Amino acid sequence: MSWRIAGINFDHFHMGDLLRMAHEHPDAEIVGIADEDESRMFEARSKFGLSPDQVFTDYRECLDTTQPDLVILCPAPARHAEWVEKVAPSGAHILMEKPFAASLAEADRMILAMESTGKTLAINWPLVWRRSHVKTREVIRSGAIGEVCEVHFYDGNRGPLWHGADKIEREPSEEDKDASWFYKAAEGGGSLQDYLGYGTTLGTWFNEGKKPVEVMAMWDLNSNGLEVDEHSITVARYETGLSKFETRWGTFSDPWVQQPQPKCGFVVKGSEGTVSSYDYDDFITVQTPGWPEGQRVEAPELFPPNSNPVEYLIDRIDANLPIEGPLSVEISRIGQQIVDTAFRSAREGKALPLIE
Repeated sequence: MSWRIAGINFDHFHMGDLLRMAHEHPDAEIVGIADEDESRMFEARSKFGLSPDQVFTDYRECLDTTQPDLVILCPAPARHAEWVEKVAPSGAHILMEKPFAASLAEADRMILAMESTGKTLAINWPLVWRRSHVKTREVIRSGAIGEVCEVHFYDGNRGPLWHGADKIEREPSEEDKDASWFYKAAEGGGSLQDYLGYGTTLGTWFNEGKKPVEVMAMWDLNSNGLEVDEHSITVARYETGLSKFETRWGTFSDPWVQQPQPKCGFVVKGSEGTVSSYDYDDFITVQTPGWPEGQRVEAPELFPPNSNPVEYLIDRIDANLPIEGPLSVEISRIGQQIVDTAFRSAREGKALPLIE
């Protein structure tokens, strides 16, 4: 089967990365792209050699004309549910760029919209495709560090407007911030909404799907003069102990260029050892009773069909296999539960039981 793929809504610049993955897939072709603002599609149209009749400002015309098998969606978080509900009736599978949604209620709307179609909804978390984190999951599943007791996450970047698709560097202006959904509370902006889902979703993956009992979060809304946070800290209490998830726009450097301090990534403490797993490393460090000084363990390069979300999703559907791990709605929904509870906790200034 040759997969027909359409990219709809370019709110998030990760659309460029995902379309590149579709373009490079040997069994896929980009049949159309759509956005209300034609200028946001210029780079993709040029880079992927799309003809004028493959570029649409009306998503309905795009769907009707191109009949895609898979739609990649990149709207602002507050519009994820709306866009899944718009696209689901077309009968296409959907790959939604992170986060899952701006709220648990909206995530559930997305799940419901897809249930009647029999098609697949997957949520892409780019950190899933870091070899260090894949190796960490493998080590945890092997039992090498015992039962997971704590997950510590610190992640972010200099700010969401300091780079575009494929991490091409740029320097934003204050006007850029004023115009961007990233800095608008009503659109699901802020570092907590942008990055916390990474930590809570991959943390749930590392934690074998366990849910916390209670969540408490704080954010900094006083020092930046913005309506959204650029720094948040969330503490989740599990039956096994406490885990911490910290999000930061304004790191000293972008981690894909030079890791800042603190380093971006995860440290997982188990009952029999620990693992440190940083975002762009080709290794992890494992500490066990046999290696109390810590041992560097190679994280092998990822290969198809498990090196990016487009090839993974196509492979799973072709093989009639379920989506697993962070891309699944089951793991992503638990991550969203923690994010929702953290958001409400930060707003109310108190610890809260996990929102169901």
